[in-house]
Amino acid sequence: MKCPFCGHTEDRVVDSRVGRDGEFIRRRRECLKCHRRYTTYEYIEDVLPHVVKRDNRREPFDRQKLRGSILKSCEKRSVGVQAVDDVVADIEARLHERAEKEISSLELGDMVMEHLQKLDQVAYVRFASVYRQFKDINQFMDEVKGLLKDDKTKPGGVPGKPKPALTKK
Repeated sequence: MKCPFCGHTEDRVVDSRVGRDGEFIRRRRECLKCHRRYTTYEYIEDVLPHVVKRDNRREPFDRQKLRGSILKSCEKRSVGVQAVDDVVADIEARLHERAEKEISSLELGDMVMEHLQKLDQVAYVRFASVYRQFKDINQFMDEVKGLLKDDKTKPGGVPGKPKPALTKK
């Protein structure tokens, strides 16, 4: 480690402590040349990908932004905040497993829609209308018809009825 005061590269660690929830390690160091002390922090490198937007802009994955868009879709529905948090946690876990540097916003949206279709069909259609950028009522109706068709092929399917909350794996 390079001393921030004199630039010397040799030091000794005086104290090490684990930070909140084990997310980082704080180390107090002393330069062996100028004997001044300074603090360093060690973090695990974040492996979540950047999201490639439709216009090819890239931005870091934002858990709160994802959560907010799902919560907006579930507004005034009988979907609990915990169920939304479970969806976000599952998507985040899938992104960690993939260990890729980028994901398209379209693929991320598909992951959300996959969960919302099981969780609450009204929330699914709300999210789809924004995500798929419906241009007119016909596109909206096609999406609803697809959901109704899917429900008829499942035993006991009731259109618009919220499904039980997802359970953590």
